[in-house]
Amino acid sequence: MAAQPVWQPKEQGLREICTLLEQHISPTSDKSRILQQLQHYSQFPDFNNYLAFIFARAEGKSVEIRQAAGLLLKNNLRSAFKSLDPTYQQYIKTELLPCLGAADRNIRSTVGTIISVVVQQGRISGWPELLQGLVQCLDSNDPNHMEGAMDALSKICEDIPQELDNDIPGLGERPIDVFLPRFFQFFQSPHASLRKLSLGSINQYIMLMPAALYRSMDKFLQGLFVLAHDPVAEVRKLVCAAFVQLIEVQPSVLEPHLRNITEFMLQANKDNDDEVALEACEFWSTYCEAQVNLELLREYLERLLPILLTNMAYADDDESLIEAEEDDSLPDREQDLKPRFHTSRFHGSDEVTDDDDDSFNVWNLRKCSAASLDVISNVYGDDILPALMPLVQAKLSKSGDENWKEREAAVLALGAIAEGCIRGLYPHLSEIVEFLVPLLDDKFPLIRSITCWTLSRFSKFIVQGIGNQKGLEQFTKVLMGLLQRILDTNKRVQEAACSAFATLEEEAADVLVPHLETILQHLMCAFGRYQRRNLRIVYDAIGTLADAVGEELNRPRYLDVLMPPLISKWQQLSNSDKDLFPLLECFTSIAQALGTGFSQFAEPVFQRCMIIIQSQQLAKVDPVSAGAQYDKEFIVCSLDLLSGLTEGLGSMIENLVAQSNLRDLLLQCCMDDAPDIRQSAFALLGDLARVCPAYLHPRLSEFVTIAAKQLETTQLIESISVANNACWAIGELAVKVRQEISPIVMTVISCIVPILQRAESLNRSLIENGAITLGRLAWVCPEIVSPHMEHFIKQWCIALSMIRDDIEKEDAFRGLCAIVRANPSGALSSLVYVGKSIASWNVIRSQDLHEEVCQVLHGYKQMLRDGSWEQFLSALEPSEKEKLAKYQI
Repeated sequence: MAAQPVWQPKEQGLREICTLLEQHISPTSDKSRILQQLQHYSQFPDFNNYLAFIFARAEGKSVEIRQAAGLLLKNNLRSAFKSLDPTYQQYIKTELLPCLGAADRNIRSTVGTIISVVVQQGRISGWPELLQGLVQCLDSNDPNHMEGAMDALSKICEDIPQELDNDIPGLGERPIDVFLPRFFQFFQSPHASLRKLSLGSINQYIMLMPAALYRSMDKFLQGLFVLAHDPVAEVRKLVCAAFVQLIEVQPSVLEPHLRNITEFMLQANKDNDDEVALEACEFWSTYCEAQVNLELLREYLERLLPILLTNMAYADDDESLIEAEEDDSLPDREQDLKPRFHTSRFHGSDEVTDDDDDSFNVWNLRKCSAASLDVISNVYGDDILPALMPLVQAKLSKSGDENWKEREAAVLALGAIAEGCIRGLYPHLSEIVEFLVPLLDDKFPLIRSITCWTLSRFSKFIVQGIGNQKGLEQFTKVLMGLLQRILDTNKRVQEAACSAFATLEEEAADVLVPHLETILQHLMCAFGRYQRRNLRIVYDAIGTLADAVGEELNRPRYLDVLMPPLISKWQQLSNSDKDLFPLLECFTSIAQALGTGFSQFAEPVFQRCMIIIQSQQLAKVDPVSAGAQYDKEFIVCSLDLLSGLTEGLGSMIENLVAQSNLRDLLLQCCMDDAPDIRQSAFALLGDLARVCPAYLHPRLSEFVTIAAKQLETTQLIESISVANNACWAIGELAVKVRQEISPIVMTVISCIVPILQRAESLNRSLIENGAITLGRLAWVCPEIVSPHMEHFIKQWCIALSMIRDDIEKEDAFRGLCAIVRANPSGALSSLVYVGKSIASWNVIRSQDLHEEVCQVLHGYKQMLRDGSWEQFLSALEPSEKEKLAKYQI
């Protein structure tokens, strides 16, 4: 059979596409028209062949046009490679390989990117010639060929590192085994680009640690020690990155060399190149977290701490210096508004929250140095104070405008060590606060802002001291100082003061009550002045205040200050304005705090939440009719506000929900494909179950069935938090509807038992909610649950032992007593665990439950003869036996 003829471009097609590409790269061209035309051409099956031809062979064309063809080819192949005719795939691959050695560096770099995409789509095994071609280039001694191959490999290592660590049919060894020795060889290359690319490629494998790299570890370390003194900063940065990753994943391999590495890192941390210094600085916190030879690092702290402190001063080109000049009369630019992420409502003990609102800002040497000092202070505690404090004091005492950055860095250092060194600092806390409060009025805005942050780091300890007059005066000084700074004219200071104040509110709680009027006046004054970005932080401070003081806020004189501006803003914002999110969150906290006091504001808030949810559900399928773009966060925030209303108003919510279609909307949200919508929906379901279960009744079985579905193993992996809330909601429904839940009891239990059996690997809150819901089901339907108890009693009792004393734990133990009464022999094999779970109570406040538990223990005492009861007691800890003694056994 004759071989297929090699594809050839048609002259006219070539000309037209080149002209289009020429226009595409022209800065003055009509981009949308050109993209439309390129779209038109891309419908031709061999369009990508044309691009490959122009990229690889159009020698007469400018490098820019060839590069544009290459980048377009890369984007097309990413989505269409697998659907191309195999002969066209082969043609493109054949054209790409010779470009590895192109004379022009831009072409070499672009071909590396395209090759990486082809490998992602078609795998290494689908392109055997590539490995051969890369090896030939690496071994060629020609700088262009070596660099082109190395560039392509570095991109493969970055995008799909595991691809080189797979067995390839017909190849005796894995590609990584072939390339690794060549990478090591390039460590000694006179060409900086080869040293950089080879080390960068190996670094991609440290976390994966393939066998080939582990076997060559000595060689790798020797190479790193040589490159540590490389004249090129980018290479030194990669050396630092390698050590940081190694100490995280393979600390034992560094152990024999730790002294040399620490010496190198100290020097690198002072490198003139900020990026090298930053990468080196990451080493210290990673070292501490790896818990490797902490005594060795202790020896270096006297040399390390001054370096960290020096690097904590603002660099001259830090973007914050420019931002710090902005006063609050300047409107925010769109790019100043950080993306915000609402956290869906969560019922349980250990939701993961991120208290770092700096995550959107650029990570730099200053922040990394402060973070390292924080970690070091938490590991070594007060032991660092003798070396650190004289340095801090020396910087603080430097006067003069030219030294403001040093004074600022010293205040930052105090904040960084506030938690780790508190035992040593606590005796001097009043002096520290006395020193910091006047800095709130410093002429330099960045000193004012960092002082707010540092005071917030001490806020827990400032609040602890209010038991005496001096401590109370100190607290009031800090409170008033921060409130004044909330009204600063500088945006950066406003942001820092408001955030610091929110932290102080969380710690102080009801201690704030005597100052409520003053606080509200300041916050509402800020509310009237702030631009959009900082307004979000005021909402947070108001919400936190409501959480902190609760129903104390429910006084006409406070509400007259607080509510009118918020309601006015609520009326100004449209239903599709994202500035509504923080306001919805703020109202959620206020509704919970005011309780029934919120009823005067409740109806318009309830109706608007309903409208927002409905319009967003419409926008999801038909944005044009809805007149808005779909954004699930509107639904999540509205559901959470409805939960807040339900929690605040209690059974009074029934007047609002009775006339609404909330039940159907909520069912839809419980089935939504977005986990955070489901999470908030199940939280609202549980809240409604508590106060108006009758309203849910018509669709009860649907709600419970969907909630149970969230507990299936496949769902769990996707979203623990959804399962957590669904599980809690089932328990809340069970205690209200009682026997009516019986048809689904076994379905739910068959989902909860595997969760309890995986207690080690799942989060604590889900285990606790699982144990409570299982108990509630056992309480309302003991005759259904008790025949199966021997399959789960041990795991269940272990989980019950972890729960703190409260009303939900009481419900769970009513269930335990009910099924033990129904089937006493079912618990015999795990009686020790039953005993331990009962001993986990400090005190059972409910008299009737106390008596039930008494009866259970006495029942077993009578049932167990021939020393079995004594045997049971001897298996308990002495402290557990002591606790069981109060049941007169």
